[in-house]
Amino acid sequence: MKMLFKQRFFSWFDSYDIYGEDGSVLYTVKGKMAWGHCLEVYNAKEEHIATLKEEVFTWMPRFRIYLGDHYVGDIKKEFTFFKPSFSLDYKGWEVTGDFFDWDYEITESGSAIAWVSKQLFNFTDTYTIEVAQPENALMCLMIVLAIDAAKCSGNNA
Repeated sequence: MKMLFKQRFFSWFDSYDIYGEDGSVLYTVKGKMAWGHCLEVYNAKEEHIATLKEEVFTWMPRFRIYLGDHYVGDIKKEFTFFKPSFSLDYKGWEVTGDFFDWDYEITESGSAIAWVSKQLFNFTDTYTIEVAQPENALMCLMIVLAIDAAKCSGNNA
């Protein structure tokens, strides 16, 4: 399953549309006014299905992930000198790759769950997310949102 993640061009807060391979909108992401990033995810029926909240007053960016109203895990940027690194606390998943070039993958026990690639030469942030199993699409989207927010926070990876 492939998804196209596109930031909206004119938006006061972070807003994104996530499209399926057929061009239909799968998810809409709306930024909310808060201390730190707060992104709410809605399905195609405009139902709230997930939230990503940045913890404030942390040394490195850290995001809590909620599916519905239930906390399921977090992702945080690790302190490194040369190569950006993110740690993920969710079902043993890991995030690895080249964050400078925006190409990375989400894995579990070495098996790929998703591949993420940023498309260059667009007016707004645009990513391709290829997910091995469609049931993991929402969680993979949450991880991509967190990494994008961490990189755009001024704490660039």
